[in-house]
Amino acid sequence: MNRKSNKSYGARTDKSMKTILRVERVSLKGHNLAVDYLSEFNLTFNQFKVLEVLYHRGDLNISSITKLTMSTPGNITVVVKNLKRDEWITSIKDPSDSRASILSITQKGKDVMAELFPNHAKNLHKFFEVLSDEELDTLYVLLDKVYKAN
Repeated sequence: MNRKSNKSYGARTDKSMKTILRVERVSLKGHNLAVDYLSEFNLTFNQFKVLEVLYHRGDLNISSITKLTMSTPGNITVVVKNLKRDEWITSIKDPSDSRASILSITQKGKDVMAELFPNHAKNLHKFFEVLSDEELDTLYVLLDKVYKAN
């Protein structure tokens, strides 16, 4: 049953609520596209995020990876443990802080990223094909403006 609410919180607030729902739905569609593709490589989305950061940025400590992947410390610990178990990454003690570890992507991890990343990029390109270059630039600028303001 599709029922429209009669309750309004004001035109601007109503539009804000509709907009955030639309952003969430588009984000979920993009996320699901990536998850489906990554499953072909037996990777979860969170494992991919860690591998992607290490692949493109180089060796990092867990704290940096947590921030860059927008993860939580508890979740990243499990992801890192599983990536180490599967030999996608390795870790060594941070020489400047014995409590921390530096993570590195292994050759196995580099090989899978080199194989999967070009098609992942193509999938994202295709996802946004509905937009012109100018529209995509505008969308990015507007989302960045909201992100930085809040």
